Amino acid sequence: MNPEKLSPLDPLIHSRIRLGILSILASVEEATFNYLKETIGTTDGNLSANLMKLEESGYISITKTFSGKKPKTTCRITKKGLDAFRTYLRNLEAYLKFKK
Repeated sequence: MNPEKLSPLDPLIHSRIRLGILSILASVEEATFNYLKETIGTTDGNLSANLMKLEESGYISITKTFSGKKPKTTCRITKKGLDAFRTYLRNLEAYLKFKK
């Protein structure tokens, strides 16, 4: 197999934070901002910036509500995001199987 034949990895997903977000959201119905932040091990600002990129691409949806007086941000993966994530995993698997 020629390296030129390998499908490119989606650059939007191919970052530690965004890959972590999509990995979590692909396995649950929804996740809160705080859960994602603690699980991935990142800062508020870094997580917010990466969530915004994923939301702008249509890969996730974000809902902001209040629990009492506290804001609550909840994230879900969209069908488009799940399809992109699955494609990313298939392409990554092809890279891992590649032998010279």
